[in-house]
Parts: sequence; structure tokens; C-alpha cells
Amino acid sequence: MHQSKRVSLALVLMVMMVSAACRGDKPADTTANTSTVVRVTDVTLGRAIGGDKAVTDKTDDFQPNDTIYASVATEGTAASASLRARWTYGDGQVVDEATRTIAPGGRALTEFHIAKPDGWPPGDYQVEIFLDGKSAETKKFEVKGR
Repeated sequence: MHQSKRVSLALVLMVMMVSAACRGDKPADTTANTSTVVRVTDVTLGRAIGGDKAVTDKTDDFQPNDTIYASVATEGTAASASLRARWTYGDGQVVDEATRTIAPGGRALTEFHIAKPDGWPPGDYQVEIFLDGKSAETKKFEVKGR
């Protein structure tokens, strides 16, 4: 190959590389988990919840016949993410577990609740929130006697 053809080929390759760099071309993200940009920012407990899924009377002290609500705030964007609430009593006895699939596009609220018509036994409880299988936040609360 002649010297001038090698220089021309080198220049063409350099122009292509500079052009790609200026466009910001990056390799495609092949990560399967699209929820890495979503995070749990708050968990609020209460006896009632509004239409926007926000708790309307924040508390961590409940009566045996109360329905107990948890409003989980998330921030971020994902095509799909999984939120799970695990409600436990005393030494870790699971009283309920529920999962919601979300597709947030910014700040979002997700509601979980538990109810027991014959009444919750008095004692210490907690709800642990998981985001895509990883513990994100835990809130403790108490059910007081009648």
C-alpha cells in the first residue's frame, strides 16, 4: 500500500472515531435489572390512606382492630421494579406479605395494608420493605391493648 493511501485510511479512521466520540455513542446497556435507578425514600405508617396513596394520619401506635397502612415513597425511573412488604410480629413471626410491581417515572407512592377483623394481638410489630428482593427500609410499630 502506498504511503498516501495509508495516510488517507488513517485519516478516515480518525474522523470516524472523533465523530463517534462527539455523538456520545456508547455501548448499549445490557443490564437485565432496569430498577437500579429506583430507590425507596420513605415509609409512612398510619390508620388511613388517601386517594394519592399517602397516609392521612401518621402514627406508629395502633389499636387491635385498626387497619394498618404503609405508604412507600420511591424516586427514580424503571420499566419495572418489585416492592414487597413483609409484616412481622414479636420475634419475627410473619403475619402477611404482599408484592406490588411498579413502573415509576419519578416520585411515586405505593400502598400496602394489613387488617385482622378479630383484632391484632398487642405487642411489637414491624414492616420491612424490599426493593427488587433487597431490604430497603424497616418501620417498627406497636399494637396496644384494648
